[in-house]
Amino acid sequence: MSITVKDVAKKAGVATSTVSRVINDHPSISEETKKKVRKVMAELGYTPNLAARNLGKQISSAIGVVLPPLDSKERIGNPFHLETIETINDEARNYDMSVAIASARDFDTLLENVQRMHRQKQVDGFILTYSDKDDPVIRYLLEKEVPFTLIGQPYISEEKTIYVDNDNQLLGKQATEYLIAEGHEQILFASNITHENLYYERFFGYQKALMMANLPVYPAATFETPDDYVAFEETLLHTKATAIVVLDDLFAVRMMQLVNLYGYRVPEDISIISFNNSIFATLIHPYLTSIDIDVPSLGKIATQRLMDQLNNKQQRSVRVVVPHRLIKRESVMKRQ
Repeated sequence: MSITVKDVAKKAGVATSTVSRVINDHPSISEETKKKVRKVMAELGYTPNLAARNLGKQISSAIGVVLPPLDSKERIGNPFHLETIETINDEARNYDMSVAIASARDFDTLLENVQRMHRQKQVDGFILTYSDKDDPVIRYLLEKEVPFTLIGQPYISEEKTIYVDNDNQLLGKQATEYLIAEGHEQILFASNITHENLYYERFFGYQKALMMANLPVYPAATFETPDDYVAFEETLLHTKATAIVVLDDLFAVRMMQLVNLYGYRVPEDISIISFNNSIFATLIHPYLTSIDIDVPSLGKIATQRLMDQLNNKQQRSVRVVVPHRLIKRESVMKRQ
C-alpha cells in the first residue's frame, strides 16, 4: 500500500495542508514543524510526488544544459562537455533537480531547441557551457528574462549576467610565462576556435606575457580549414618556433600529430602546453603539460548560482572566478 500525504499528516498530528507546505519548504511553517513532519515522512517511507507538486507550482524541477554547436568531431569528443554535464548533474541531485541537454550542430537549431524547452516549460532555467560572440541563445534568454548562468565570460550584458569562469587571460599569460621561464623565446599560440571568449582571453594573456618579456608576439595560428593545417608548416619555418601554447588538450593532441608530420619532435624540438588537464593529457606520449581549470567547481558553482536565482536568492549580476593550477608533465623541455 502506498503512503499518502494523509497518512503523514495523521501520524504527525498536523493538517494535510501543513504536510504539503513542508514538502514545498514554505516559509510559513516553523523549522520545528518541518523537522517533525520530515521525520515522519522518513519513518513511513513517504516520497513526494514531484510531478504533482510541480504541476501546481508551474515548475519542471529540471535544469537545461546548453552545449555549444557540436559541428566537428573534435567538439563532439571534447571531454570538457561530458565532465561539465556530469558535475552539473551531481550538484542538481542535491536540489532534487534533473538535467536536460540542449545540443545541435549549428546555432539556429540550438536556439530552436532552447526556445522549445522554455516554451514547453521542460526546464526552469539554463546553464550555458560556452560564451560565443555570435550566440543567439544568450540574447533570447536575456530578452525573455529566463533564469540562466554562464560558464565563461559574456560578450554582452555583462552587468545582467551571472557567470562563473576561470581567469582565462591569466591562464594564457601563465602558460606562456612558464615556457619563457624554460628558456623559450619563439612561442606560438594555436587554436581551432575563433569565436568563443575563451580563445580571445587566452590569446590576450599569451600576448601580454610576451610583450612584458620583450619577446616577439605572433598572430594566432588558427585552424578552421584544411589549408590552415598545410600553411602551418611555413609558419613553423618562418618563426623558428620552439614552443606552442594550445587552446585545450584535445587540440594539443592534434598539434602534436601535426608537428610530428612535419618532422619535429615533442618536446625535443617543440614544446607544447595546453589547458583543461583532461583525460587526453595522459592518453598520449609525451604526457601533456596542462593547466587544470577545475571543471568540477565550474559546473558545481554554475548550478548553485542558477538555483539561487530560481529560489530568488541571487543578485542580478555576479562573477565567480575559479582558481587553476599548472600540471607539469613531459611535453615541455627546457631550452639549453
